[in-house]
Amino acid sequence: MKKIVVLDGKTLGNVDYIKLNEFGQVIYYDLTLKEEVADRIKDANIILTNKVVLNRENLKNATELELICEAATGYNNIDIEYARERKIAVTNVTGYSTTTVAQHTFAMLLHLYDNISYFDNYIKSGEYSKSPMFTNLEVPYKDLCGKVWGIIGLGNIGKRVAKIAQAFGARVVYYSTSGKNADSDYARVEFDSLLKQCDIISIHAPLNEKTEGLINYEAFTKMKKDAVVINVARGPIIVDKDLARAIDEDIIGGAALDVFKIEPIPLENPLINIKNKNKLVLTPHVAWASEEARNRLFADLLENISAYNRKEIRNRVEL
Repeated sequence: MKKIVVLDGKTLGNVDYIKLNEFGQVIYYDLTLKEEVADRIKDANIILTNKVVLNRENLKNATELELICEAATGYNNIDIEYARERKIAVTNVTGYSTTTVAQHTFAMLLHLYDNISYFDNYIKSGEYSKSPMFTNLEVPYKDLCGKVWGIIGLGNIGKRVAKIAQAFGARVVYYSTSGKNADSDYARVEFDSLLKQCDIISIHAPLNEKTEGLINYEAFTKMKKDAVVINVARGPIIVDKDLARAIDEDIIGGAALDVFKIEPIPLENPLINIKNKNKLVLTPHVAWASEEARNRLFADLLENISAYNRKEIRNRVEL
């Protein structure tokens, strides 16, 4: 019977891990610390990981290992070169969160754009009850209709966001970080042009040498004074200290972030201590994680294992 080790099952929440029993003996851990990995996987045939790092050092004694299942799309936590040497199959899961991430993009944008926190607090504080006027025009907000929405990374999620933005009446342009992406439905522009003309900029690109640190202080200075930046892709694409500076210097209108360079975000991160907190919306890397998306992910992961056992290639990472 194959031994299946789940290293950080808590990161997927309440998915039905019992379904793994059809493939073998399941050893489940909520979370696994770096120093615990080697011992926990030494007898494993199959490993499930989301964020736990698997490298040459902790894999070298896992002599029975056949398959590593990444419970996510990105697999930079796995030493692919070593897996290739050992002929260990690696699979990932894609497409499960496209609609969910797009939804969260707009949830954060509209929360910020429409000043929902301010108006909500205005009523709950009792101030509205004391007011002689039926409305509150102290803090203005603007229409999304008619704005220019810039997308960095026009993949599946970027295209979904583009369609929703158009439904709101925004005009969509995009910048291809690879230089290879072309889509006749939207205007492709150069990076500087996107920075200068867009009212909203959302990031949906992968992290690589072309995107790391792409949105820095220089980039912020080229944006409109009321521009809003949204990052639901990878944290290091935005330079945190530069964003904090840009917000507190009123160089841009605001930002909404779901991802950070270090997660959980350290207390000393300058974004935690900005003065203009009303211009910043932060969520803890949850854009992917609706209940439906997590169930789709787990169902796909189960099918990856089933396909592997049938000697079929499915969602296999190229080694």
